[in-house]
Amino acid sequence: MDLRFFICKDSIMLTFRAGIPMLLAIFITFLPMFEHRSQPLLPPRQFLRRSVRFAFFSAGLIASSLLIGMIGYHWCAGIAWVDAFYNAAMILTGMGPALDIDALPEACHSRVKIFAGLYALYSGVMFLAASGLLITPVLHRFFHKLHLDAGD
Repeated sequence: MDLRFFICKDSIMLTFRAGIPMLLAIFITFLPMFEHRSQPLLPPRQFLRRSVRFAFFSAGLIASSLLIGMIGYHWCAGIAWVDAFYNAAMILTGMGPALDIDALPEACHSRVKIFAGLYALYSGVMFLAASGLLITPVLHRFFHKLHLDAGD
């Protein structure tokens, strides 16, 4: 059975199948739509506004990922919030874990190792997603300009 959810924004209709969270539908409605290839380039001020919006969304993604890591380290390893922040930030930036697991009680070694591995995988994906969000407006403008130049 299909559950269809329609979003009307700038005469664009999106359909979702059952099982896709409604949060995704809400997220898509707030994404700025890019101009069509037949439309002119955005003025610099609007382009800057779009780039800043994407940068804020990317920063929010990084901040929420950092919060997930902090909560996970605090809960799994039982370490202080500052140490949890430090460890989550080190993994999120790709520097690697800073936590000495051998110094922790023996009972939590397994859960800390499992959390650290899963968080490292998640962090790699989120880093790529955040990077992609940052360069999306610039790449779109570049390719849009190339397409407009080719049409002359």
